Amino acid sequence: MSACAIGIDLGGTNIKGVAVTEEGNTLLQTNLGFETGARMVWADKIRGLVREIQCQAATKPSAAPSTSSPTIGVSAPGLAAPDRRSISHMPSRLQGLEGLNWTEFLGVVRPVPVLNDAQAALQGECWIGAARGFQNVVMLTLGTGVGGAAMVDGRLLRGHLGRAGHLGHTCLDPQGTPDVTGTPGSLENAIGNCTIKSRTHGRFHSTHDLVEAYRSGDTEATAIWLKSVRELACAIVSFINILDPEAIIIGGGIARSGDALFEPLQRYVDDIEWRPSGHCAKILPAQLGEYAGAYGAACTALAAA
Repeated sequence: MSACAIGIDLGGTNIKGVAVTEEGNTLLQTNLGFETGARMVWADKIRGLVREIQCQAATKPSAAPSTSSPTIGVSAPGLAAPDRRSISHMPSRLQGLEGLNWTEFLGVVRPVPVLNDAQAALQGECWIGAARGFQNVVMLTLGTGVGGAAMVDGRLLRGHLGRAGHLGHTCLDPQGTPDVTGTPGSLENAIGNCTIKSRTHGRFHSTHDLVEAYRSGDTEATAIWLKSVRELACAIVSFINILDPEAIIIGGGIARSGDALFEPLQRYVDDIEWRPSGHCAKILPAQLGEYAGAYGAACTALAAA
């Protein structure tokens, strides 16, 4: 008998869902967009999506012969409550998310574990992705902002309030512009897509466009992009010195830049990383893509069952 779990990852404009067995075999994946203006529309869509996944997963041959209902886990931005039943703090976005008890909302008997989206992504990568087999690993998700999470001695680092792992809000420039948390000159401001217009003086509207100009040999784009990548390298070396990970996993939309990101990043890290006895931390691309958080939520649900 093989247990099955549903993992739901709530993003700013999309909901990712997976059904997966306890061995890590995927039964199905789905991605559903939603309108950001209407209050709680994402919640209703998640409830409908869970029902749909339950029905579809039950028809998969690989789901048999289990007769129990799938366990459910939820990943979302913000700080998870101490009891891991809701998101306790998520300012300005996804109104209605704060304090929403997912076990009650979904009408299920088994408690639904809730965790931060970046922490869930790392959990997924540690289970069946690029971080499999590591006991000490850091993950960065590079997108609109910069998410982060850390696994220390085999345990996901959460901290006193759940803030642990918010590595995008590391200060790189004390005189810099404050980010959304008030941190001046943060890593998020240095490379996140949220600041692309200001960093490029209005010339580029997305990191993708900046990277394409860099690939074509544009001098100005090259200078801007490599400055951001070097700042990322400096942050990574700081995380290595603080947490001593075996590997740094890089995910998110900007990670899809491939060699345009990873080649200069590795060069900069090679120049500045402290390497006792010649040991260096690996820098690896994430393997689970946009579904990493959903897999992490499913993994957490299976562990809690």
